[in-house]
Amino acid sequence: MLEDFIDSLRNFSRSKTRTVLSLLGVIIGVASVIIITSIGESSTKNIQSQFGSSGLDLVSVSSGGWMRKNRDAITLKFDEALRTDIFNSVRNIKKVWYKNSASFAISYGETTVTSNATAIEPGYLEMYNLELDTGSFFTVTDDVAGSQKMIIGSEVASSLFPDGDAVGKGVLVVSSKVPFAFTIAGVLKKQSAGMEDATTGIYIPRGFYSKKIKPNPTADTIMVQATDASKCTDLVTDLTSYMAEKSGTEGSVNITSMQTMIEQVQSVMGTLSLMLSGIAAISLLVGGIGIMNIMIVTVTERKQEIGIRKALGASPFAICRQFLVESASITLLGGGIGILLGIALSLAIEYVATDLPYAIKFSSCLISFVFSVFVGIFFGLSPAMKASKLDPVEALAS
Repeated sequence: MLEDFIDSLRNFSRSKTRTVLSLLGVIIGVASVIIITSIGESSTKNIQSQFGSSGLDLVSVSSGGWMRKNRDAITLKFDEALRTDIFNSVRNIKKVWYKNSASFAISYGETTVTSNATAIEPGYLEMYNLELDTGSFFTVTDDVAGSQKMIIGSEVASSLFPDGDAVGKGVLVVSSKVPFAFTIAGVLKKQSAGMEDATTGIYIPRGFYSKKIKPNPTADTIMVQATDASKCTDLVTDLTSYMAEKSGTEGSVNITSMQTMIEQVQSVMGTLSLMLSGIAAISLLVGGIGIMNIMIVTVTERKQEIGIRKALGASPFAICRQFLVESASITLLGGGIGILLGIALSLAIEYVATDLPYAIKFSSCLISFVFSVFVGIFFGLSPAMKASKLDPVEALAS
C-alpha cells in the first residue's frame, strides 16, 4: 500500500498540469464546506455573545398572546395573587419578578432624551449580574418609600451628561404630561445583558411607579427565575401549561426565554450551514467525476505498464489496488490542501468582519476530508476495475 502511494506521487509529478486540474474540484469543495461551516459557527457565537451569559435562567411572561382561540377565556391579571400562585404551583422556580414600563422624557439642561423606563424591584439588576460604572443599586427602602431615583445606561448617561459625573445630578422627568424630579443613583457599565438593555436602559423603583404613576398596578411583564439554567426549558413548558390552564386557552400570554431563543438560533444556523455545506459538497462530486475521467485516460495511457506487470505475475487485485490508491491519493492531497485553504480564507473573512469571532468546526474538517477520500475511492473504482481486467497480451500489443 505504501509503495503504491509512493508510485502515485511519482506519477503525479510526471503530469503536473493534469494533477492540478484534478485537484481543483476537491480543493474547492472541501474549502467551501469549511468556510461555510466556519462562518455559520462564528455567526452563532457572535449572536450568543450579544445575548450574554446572564439571564439564561430567566423566563419572560407578558400579556397579549396572539393565539387566543376562546373568546370566553379569562384575562390574566399579573397581580400579587398570581405571583404567589405561580411560585407555589410551578416547579423549578427560584423567584418571580414583576416589572412595568412607562414612557419618559428626561431633561437635563437643554438636552432631552425620550425613552421607555422600566420600573423594577430591588435586586432585579443584580440578578442579571449587571455592574455599575458609578453609583449604587436600588435598595428595599427605595422601593418601599417610592424614591425618585434613577439608574441609567451608559449611552443615556453620555447623552445627558457628556462631561461625566452623572451620579447625584437631578433631572426632570415628564411621564403622561406629569413632571417629576429624579436623582441619578447609578450608571450601568456597557455590557451584554441578555434580555435587558444595559446601554440605553432607564430604571426606576417599582414602588415609585405604584405610588405616583399607577396606584396598585398589575405588572406588564413577569420575569420567572429558574433554580438553575438547565431547568429553563422545562420551566417554559410548565409555565405554558400553567397559563393555559389558568386562562382557559392556549397562547393567552407570550412566554419566551433567552435559553430557548439561543437554542432556536443554533437550530436555524445549524440547518442553514448543513444545507449550504450540502450544496458546496456537490462540487466534490463534480470533482470526483473529473477524477474518474482522468483515471480512465490514465488507464488507457498505461496499458503497456499494466500488461508488463501482469506478465510478471501481478494479480488483478494488485492492479486494482494500485489505481485505487492513486485515485484516493489525489483526493487525499486535495482534501488536505482544501482544509488549509478553507481555514486560511475563513480566518481572512472573519478578520475583515471584525464583529465575528473566529471559530472552526474541526468535525467539519474531518468529515469533509474523509468524504473527499471516499469520493476518490468511489469514482476511481470503475477505472481500477477496468485496469485489473485487461488482458496482458492485448495490453502489451497496444
